[in-house]
Amino acid sequence: MKPERTALSSAAAVAALLLSLTACGGDASADGDGSTVTVTVGYQSRTINTVTAGTLLRSLGYFEKQLNALGGGVTYKVNWQDYATGAPITAQMTAGKTDIGSMGDFPLLINAARGKQLGKPTRLVSVTGYNLRGGLNTIVTAPGSSLTSLKDLKGKKVSTSVGSAADGTLVRALQRAGLDPGEDIEKLNQQPAVGASALSSGSVDALSQFVAWPGLLAHQGKARALYDGARLNLPTFHGVTAREDFAKKRPAVLEAFLKAQAQATDYLDDHPVAAAEKVAKATGLPAEAVYLYNGAQGIATFDPAIKPQLVAALKKDVSILKDADLTGDVDVDAFVDDQYVKRALGPTEYADRLSATPPAPAGEVWPEGAQKTVTFTSPTALLRYVAEHRADVRAAYVPDTTTGTLWFSDQAVWVADGHQLLPFVAPETAEAYVAGHGGARVVTYAEALERAS
Repeated sequence: MKPERTALSSAAAVAALLLSLTACGGDASADGDGSTVTVTVGYQSRTINTVTAGTLLRSLGYFEKQLNALGGGVTYKVNWQDYATGAPITAQMTAGKTDIGSMGDFPLLINAARGKQLGKPTRLVSVTGYNLRGGLNTIVTAPGSSLTSLKDLKGKKVSTSVGSAADGTLVRALQRAGLDPGEDIEKLNQQPAVGASALSSGSVDALSQFVAWPGLLAHQGKARALYDGARLNLPTFHGVTAREDFAKKRPAVLEAFLKAQAQATDYLDDHPVAAAEKVAKATGLPAEAVYLYNGAQGIATFDPAIKPQLVAALKKDVSILKDADLTGDVDVDAFVDDQYVKRALGPTEYADRLSATPPAPAGEVWPEGAQKTVTFTSPTALLRYVAEHRADVRAAYVPDTTTGTLWFSDQAVWVADGHQLLPFVAPETAEAYVAGHGGARVVTYAEALERAS
């Protein structure tokens, strides 16, 4: 069945909004006698894989410090604008009112397309958080749902945000499961918060969303995972886009931003718990959910380098948006411009970051009151620790046995295979493992804790 709200109508509405804003004008501008320059940065505080270019960066004040270091008798002001999604940031950028923005990969493509369409081209200048397998997006159901696989979604209502990476994950996952995303489900185009409420009320059967919504709902006991986006094995990421005219007019300002982003990235890597607490305080999100994605072993890896794997994935994403009538062809190679981040970091550091690979995932326990987590090399060892310190564990995280996607240990699906205890994000992945390993079986979390101890 097809939804009443079509992707085409959503695209038309967005296009109309963008066109209405193009008359507003604006720039990173000099005020009065030209001694003060205001730089406007659009970010999404609750899209926590952009924090090194938004929430965390703002709280640390690194961009302001980099601007002050430019000197030249100029005073710089930073105007931080917080949005719920990437669409209004794109609208403001193509209107010339926002200079720098951060958003996910699918919105970045729409940003590129709208910029070209309206004669206000933008450029992808750096990356914030990424996952090379696609683990930043998850499809979830209600805790008591009888749905256990993607095939169970046939004839069901599924909430997502059309034009987002989460919608891309939904479309691709359904296609791989042999379902037609346009015919076999009723897709509702909703903002994440609306979709989360719809799932809780029972008005939709499943929700496909991006960070941090799936982990947040799981942590709150309001959802359980149905599909781990990392099963697609296609990179997903968030990045920084800048207006081309701004970048050319004020390259030193853009490079100052990218230097500050690199500093915020290093802070997050060196102080993951403190960074999670800062982001939680600024956004109202639980720190435990922030850490799931942004922690030392988190689902996201942060690095400003624009890796070739991410560019290749971006090119594959274009067809999804074209099929939804949200864009036409997008020249990804023309959109990607890493010259500014290369200069900001220096050629040697940039090359090192470009070649760096994410570490192998491991389990973590965050003890109550601690500023450091405890890392474990095996799920059984982590469970044993949790069993022995039940009252003192703030959160425990385990990587999916198949995909490596980190998940809350008490929300994971556990499999006993001989003496091994193996965690999985979703039941379908666990059942696939069991089917291929004689003697293995799914066990409850309580049983897994008992076996470990």
